[in-house]
Amino acid sequence: MAENISGASLILQWLRFILFSPCPQRALLSTVDLIFLLTLFVFAVQKLYSRFTSNTSSVNEPLITKSRVTVNTNIWFKLSAFVTAVLTVLSIISSILAFTQDTQMTWKLIDGICWLIQAISFFAITILIIHEKRVQAATHPLSLRVFWGVNFIVIALLASSSIVWLVSGTENTSPFEFDDIISLICLPFSAFLLIVSITGSTGIIVMNESELEADELHKSTEVTGWASASIVSKVFWLWINPLLKKGYETPLKLEDIPMLSPEHRAEKLSKLFKQNWPKPQENLKHPVQITLIRCFWKDVVFTAFLALVRVSVTYVGPLLIQRFVDYTSGKRTSPYEGYYLILTLLVAKFIEVLTSHQFNFHSQKLGMLIRSTLITSLYKKGLHLSCSARQSHGVGQIVNYMAVDAQQLSDMMVHLHVIWILPLQVSVTLAILYSYIGLPTVVALIGLLVAVIYVVMGTKRNNRFQVSIMQNRDLRMKATNDMLNYMRVIKFHAWEEHFNKRIQAFRESEYGWLTKFMFSVCGNVIVLWSTPLFVSSLTFGSAILLGIPLDAGTVFTAMSLFKNLQDPIRTLPQSMIALSQAMISLGRLDGFMLSKELDEGAVERQEGCSGSTAVEVKDGSFSWDDEAADGAVVKNLNFEIKNGELAAIVGSVGSGKSSLLSSVIGEMHKISGKVRVCGSTAYVAQTAWIQNGTIQDNIMFGLPMDRQKYKEVIKNCCLEKDLEMMELGDQTEIGERGINLSGGQKQRIQLARAVYQDCDIYLLDDIFSAVDAHTGSEIFKDCVRGALKNKTILLVTHQVDFLHNVDLILVMRDGMIVQSGKYDELLESGLDFKSLVSAHETSMQLVEMELITSDKSAPRRLQKSPSLQPLKGDQKAIGGSKSGSIIGTSKLIKEEERETGRISLGVYKVYVTEAFGWWGVLIVLLFSLLWLAAQMSSDYWLAYETSDDRAASFNPSLFIEVYTAIAGVSFLMVSGRVISSMVLGFQTCQIFFKQILNSILHAPMSFFDSTPSGRILTRASSDQTNIDVFLPFAMSMALSMYITLIGIIIITCQYAWPTVFLLIPLGWLNIRCRGFFLATSRELTRLDSITKAPVIHHFSESISGVMTIRCFRKQDRFLQENVDRVNGNLRMDFHNNGSNEWLGFHLEFIGSLFLCISTTFMILLPSSIVKPENVGLSLSYGLSLNGALFWALYMSCLVENRMVSVERIKQFTNIPSEAEWVKKDNTPPSNWPSHGNVELKDLQVKYRPNTPLVIKGINLSINGGEKIGMVGRTGGGKSTLIQVLFRLVEPSGGSITIDGINISTLGLHDLRSRFGIIPQEPILFEGTIRSNIDPIGQHSDEEIWRSLERCQLNDVVASKPGKLDSAVVGNGDNWSVGQRQLLCLGRVMLKHSRLLFMDEATASVDSQTDAVIQKIIREDFADCTVISIAHRIPTVMDCDRVLVIDAGYAKEFDKPSRLIERPSLFGALFQEYANRSAGL
Repeated sequence: MAENISGASLILQWLRFILFSPCPQRALLSTVDLIFLLTLFVFAVQKLYSRFTSNTSSVNEPLITKSRVTVNTNIWFKLSAFVTAVLTVLSIISSILAFTQDTQMTWKLIDGICWLIQAISFFAITILIIHEKRVQAATHPLSLRVFWGVNFIVIALLASSSIVWLVSGTENTSPFEFDDIISLICLPFSAFLLIVSITGSTGIIVMNESELEADELHKSTEVTGWASASIVSKVFWLWINPLLKKGYETPLKLEDIPMLSPEHRAEKLSKLFKQNWPKPQENLKHPVQITLIRCFWKDVVFTAFLALVRVSVTYVGPLLIQRFVDYTSGKRTSPYEGYYLILTLLVAKFIEVLTSHQFNFHSQKLGMLIRSTLITSLYKKGLHLSCSARQSHGVGQIVNYMAVDAQQLSDMMVHLHVIWILPLQVSVTLAILYSYIGLPTVVALIGLLVAVIYVVMGTKRNNRFQVSIMQNRDLRMKATNDMLNYMRVIKFHAWEEHFNKRIQAFRESEYGWLTKFMFSVCGNVIVLWSTPLFVSSLTFGSAILLGIPLDAGTVFTAMSLFKNLQDPIRTLPQSMIALSQAMISLGRLDGFMLSKELDEGAVERQEGCSGSTAVEVKDGSFSWDDEAADGAVVKNLNFEIKNGELAAIVGSVGSGKSSLLSSVIGEMHKISGKVRVCGSTAYVAQTAWIQNGTIQDNIMFGLPMDRQKYKEVIKNCCLEKDLEMMELGDQTEIGERGINLSGGQKQRIQLARAVYQDCDIYLLDDIFSAVDAHTGSEIFKDCVRGALKNKTILLVTHQVDFLHNVDLILVMRDGMIVQSGKYDELLESGLDFKSLVSAHETSMQLVEMELITSDKSAPRRLQKSPSLQPLKGDQKAIGGSKSGSIIGTSKLIKEEERETGRISLGVYKVYVTEAFGWWGVLIVLLFSLLWLAAQMSSDYWLAYETSDDRAASFNPSLFIEVYTAIAGVSFLMVSGRVISSMVLGFQTCQIFFKQILNSILHAPMSFFDSTPSGRILTRASSDQTNIDVFLPFAMSMALSMYITLIGIIIITCQYAWPTVFLLIPLGWLNIRCRGFFLATSRELTRLDSITKAPVIHHFSESISGVMTIRCFRKQDRFLQENVDRVNGNLRMDFHNNGSNEWLGFHLEFIGSLFLCISTTFMILLPSSIVKPENVGLSLSYGLSLNGALFWALYMSCLVENRMVSVERIKQFTNIPSEAEWVKKDNTPPSNWPSHGNVELKDLQVKYRPNTPLVIKGINLSINGGEKIGMVGRTGGGKSTLIQVLFRLVEPSGGSITIDGINISTLGLHDLRSRFGIIPQEPILFEGTIRSNIDPIGQHSDEEIWRSLERCQLNDVVASKPGKLDSAVVGNGDNWSVGQRQLLCLGRVMLKHSRLLFMDEATASVDSQTDAVIQKIIREDFADCTVISIAHRIPTVMDCDRVLVIDAGYAKEFDKPSRLIERPSLFGALFQEYANRSAGL
């Protein structure tokens, strides 16, 4: 037994000797090195041998490999090479030291040799690492990784022995003292190599040609410094210096801002979100929240760690106060204690500053990533929404999810950790306090709890207000969006006042909630700012009652701890608001992301089918509502269309023709049946959807340019002449929603887009309605029967004359196909088709009669009139009807204006003095200064009462009475300050809102043509919100922070007077930093606003055109466009956050240095000059200096950045307005116009001062009661003429006189309200039938029913459950285009004007309804002057006179019968129409 024990102890002793004695350790190290070197040598020899013996000599290998390869290295490679080089150098130094010392000792020689072998090994490794780059090795060889592992173990043994030797510190220690130090230095380097050996990566990145090209595409725009920054650069924000420098030298432009690094780009995040989206079987209530947690939990954990470190370090300062006070009063443990204390303070402050700004930066970065993820995912969802889901959310609402909700979730990330950090901070503070003063801590706790409970209750109340604010803001935004979309119609009808009232009503309601919300927040702010004083008076009061002695150290430690709590408690309400808003937003986003998607499987799609059937529907019933099991809109559909057939779908208004097309492309909810489609589909909608971009981009729609094909398409769609008229041809930029094109041009561009895509099946929804007869025939011949002759076509049309030439006709009524077959078969069977054709024939008989009479008088048959050929010379100069607004400059949409450089003081002045002038500013300043005085006097009183001199005559009751009185005064001042600044902010935001709304309503039409609505909407949404909520808060905070800062500086300098000399450099450094930073930050904020609008614009544009996008299968292209725009916006955000934290870090660090230097002065000065209690006072203030300094400057920068909103809104309050609405001194008689005589004298019109004339001197005289038909080529100036009569465009020459009054002398409302108009695009507003037909509410229900009866809608409306209160959704999407047209007619009939204008008012209705409408107009407007633009010749034949407008001239003006008798433009059009059916 004893032998066993002694044997075991012997082994242990041996191990101890080998592992912990210097000599065996050296031997072990050298053995490992030699084995490694030997292995390396064997490998090298083997490699050389194989090279010489192998047949393929390297000489014959090509010098340049076939595929181009690029080798890049990252930080791992550089660090590995650096560390091995450092270890080589250290080993060489050790070796040299060993050899140069007492070489008589054998050990020294051995030691020197050991270190030399180590040096050789590491030198070899350094060479090997560099060689790895040449051979493009991705991982280190196994032998090297094993060597690094073993080497670390040996070095660790060496280092641990060294520590033992150094610590035991006996006289006769090992002979290796310098070795010990070197092995300790080697340990961290060796540990790094151990990590490299575990990961195995060399840090060498090899890219082949294809990867390289993809990478170069990204590189072509510079990538952010963050992507390649080292750890040090990221820690101290060095990576952003180049951008700040560039921004400081010249104002930044879009292209100066680098791209995001690849891991932050939207495409990557979108994939991540998709991967983590819950599977259907998980059945989660809150999928968005869960997905975001799954995507970003690592980032959340990292920011939590930073927050924890930051909070821990903040306690060092307060705990040192007692030590400093003791030190100055002479209680010292060592003469150097003061310096240790200052060093501790400096290190603690440094860590605090660093972690707090890293925390902010990473939280904001996380917020940015979340916003990016949500926007791309919401966009993707938007492209897949079913039709009823899209209607139930509404475009405005969907855009809000993206613009507002995603932003709120992003903003919340900074506040995320407050929930657990605050309780932790409070408990630690109270624990420390307890160790100082004992029982009164409980009183402090109760005081704090009361404050926190009040704030939490207040925040709950705020949430309720917040929800109401958001609901009202949504309504206001919806109304604003409606107004902007339909501005033309609003101006035609002079309804601006009505819309003004409507938006103001929503705003008043929003403002009501906003006021409640802000005052509730004010309550919170007042309580929080007063908490430290009240809690401290309670605490000290109870301490005095309990007889606990208070000295300077205790009092000021307590004060400092309360101040420490002030910040987290102060930010608590804001954090609670942010969290609750985020929860509300998450709920809204869940609702949207779980909305019903379009069922992709509803339609069987097959590419390249062999069969003869192209489209087949069996027993199909479809509804627009996803949930409807019955109530189908189209039902019992059974039809089959063969490949290459042209099928026409006809029927009266509202019979379900457009719905039938939608069901074929899968846009409707399939209740039952089967739909099969063979081949790719193209869709041309009845209401044109045109993107904001050039005409060429719209036609190509993402396909590459094929010149030959492109020219053919332009020719076949009759666009050649239109493009010639435009100065920049197909490079002309189209305004938003095609605003600067005529209806016919939009329709043909849409058609051209479809033809260029070259699909198999074409669904054309009433493409002839908006074009004139001649163009219609051309399109039918060249396009439908020409370019598309081998394609399958489903054509919805009202043009009966084309029906002879189609292969199949489907006749619809009440959502069912009631007849199908060829033209002649259907005619024989009678029924619906017969009535449609007979209505057309009746109108044609008029034409025939005219033809016969004209034939008698003119013996020769009419040839095609030569004047229809393109007119030379003057023809080329003119612009299209509305397209005139393009001429002069292709850039219709102007670049958004942005100011550069500093926000001018003028903007600040306007903001602060708009409501109450300078008095408001004075009152706020006065309250702020009085509050500062109260704050400081409370601390002076504390310092005075706790000094050693007062200890004898201390009167507790007097002390606490004065202290509480000061607290009360301070409370009143805070209340005054907060409330006065809020009231100021309120009044101002309301004034601004009224100004911008007023300015927009008075803006001329040209402003809306050249300003995308997204640009106006961002001002109405985010900029207005900034002025409503953020600016009053930020201004108030910035002011109070600056005032706090002044207080701190006064107190610190008063006691450590030498610090006064530091103030100047401190101030200079701060101002320098702020200036350096602001130059960049301001431009980034402006660029951020400018790059945000295109994201919103593209989003709303895509949601509106989603049917077209889906039909053409272009979702991927649009998703990519969305990703690009999001990336473009987020790079501003990212660099803005980076520069903010750069500033914060620098400012706070300078502040901490200032504090440490002033503390040093207090320690150096004799205690006769600096009293201990004053050290406590100035330290309790000084500790919050860096925070106050940062917050003051940060808040002032935030104010400056938010001031951009004031600047942007101010830009839009100064829009040049159109003529005044009402001229008091020149109102027309109440019955004007009584006759309806219209006289035009030499009328000339141009759209903008620098553009050519669109109407070139027209002279006309129209008698009261005449019916005038206006015809002419699309884009000849017909619609422009009507716009001039309404003064939507002011004439640039000549005059218009109506019933003896020159219309230029009248107020616009007096003029427009007396005319009636049915515009080209029938527009309905969201609301009810009543609010649409009589928006101003002037008429009784009886009158409304009568007008509905006259315009054939009586039965349809009566059959709806809500009757006159039946809903009309946005755009009137739940009514067919024909029905919308009839409702617009109803509007005019209620008004019953003497002058009626019709701009192709019956374009979208069938011949039968058209005939009815014409009859109504003849009867109801018998004594009125009617001027109508029409493309249907029968409509015009009924008129008293016809006006032919061509190229801006009135070419002909006479009775239709006379014009037919002689060769004329009208005669040619007429002939064309008459011959059309026969000739096609």
